This record gives sequence, C-alpha cells and structure tokens, in this order.
Amino acid sequence: MPDDKQTPNPPALSNAQKKALRRLGHELTPLVTIGKEGLTDSVIEAIDSVLTSFELIKVKLLNTTPLDKKSAADVIPKRTGSNLVQLIGKTLLLYRPNPKRPKDKQVKLS
Repeated sequence: MPDDKQTPNPPALSNAQKKALRRLGHELTPLVTIGKEGLTDSVIEAIDSVLTSFELIKVKLLNTTPLDKKSAADVIPKRTGSNLVQLIGKTLLLYRPNPKRPKDKQVKLS
C-alpha cells in the first residue's frame, strides 16, 4: 500500500447532516471500485477526482481486494480529505464539499 499521505481533515458532520447524506446516497451507484491491486495512488487520485466532481460518492470494495473494509474506511477519508458518511458491507459513502462547484449543483446538507 502507498504511504499514508493525508490531506486536511474536513469539518465533522452532525448526525442530521449524515442522515441527509445517507438519504441522498441511497440511490447512488459506486463510481470507484477497488479490486485486487488494492489502494494504489491511482485509486486515491480517482476517488479524489470523483469527489471533486460529485461531492457525494460510493466506493465499492470487491471481494478480490486485499484491503479489509475497516482499514479502507479509515485510510480513504484521511487520504482524500473526505468524510465517511456510511459503511455498509463493502461499500463506503464518502462526502467532501466543493465550494467551487456552482451553488445549484452543490450537495445540500439540510
């Protein structure tokens, strides 16, 4: 696994904000999958890029990945500067606000 580079931690989310994000994330399909190569720098870059574009994403861990879900739920948010909203099975729901995104396209937390 690549070294544990970290980006600044985002502000913590309240329970109400997490609930709103879980509601929004329910219908999403995973945009990034992590397979047998595990958590490489290119996977982190892909997650970072998709977070910038969409703010709220799902990441799926395939059965072939050497990474366990709890360590993924710890490492990925630290490396991408995002919040872990939810971990269900091998699917992570991540959120990172993008203030440069047009206001009408930003994820609403309330």
